[in-house]
Amino acid sequence: MSLVLDLLSGLFLLLGGFLSITGGVGLIRLPDFFSRVHASGLNETLATPLLLIGLMLQMDWSLDLLKVLFIIALVLATSPTAAHAMAKAALHGGLRPRAADDTGRPEDDPSKA
Repeated sequence: MSLVLDLLSGLFLLLGGFLSITGGVGLIRLPDFFSRVHASGLNETLATPLLLIGLMLQMDWSLDLLKVLFIIALVLATSPTAAHAMAKAALHGGLRPRAADDTGRPEDDPSKA
């Protein structure tokens, strides 16, 4: 049984690490704010719980295990909410998502017509 837990733990840690790396690359490479918020939101919502579950599988039954469970619940409740709040605040502030054919100029720019 210990071998199975070690293999599952390793799998969760590898998947979480891979998603963390791809989220970091997304933050650097994606073109606009909304794409970057999406990358960071997915990174926080998927990678963090996978890494924490991988660590939980290595722990014995203790109060530390319960604390990690609470951390996972907190991350799953707050991360998507924070990403949504940032995107909504940017929309209310006048920032618009970049379209595929957008040149980066504002829509009210007369030279765009």
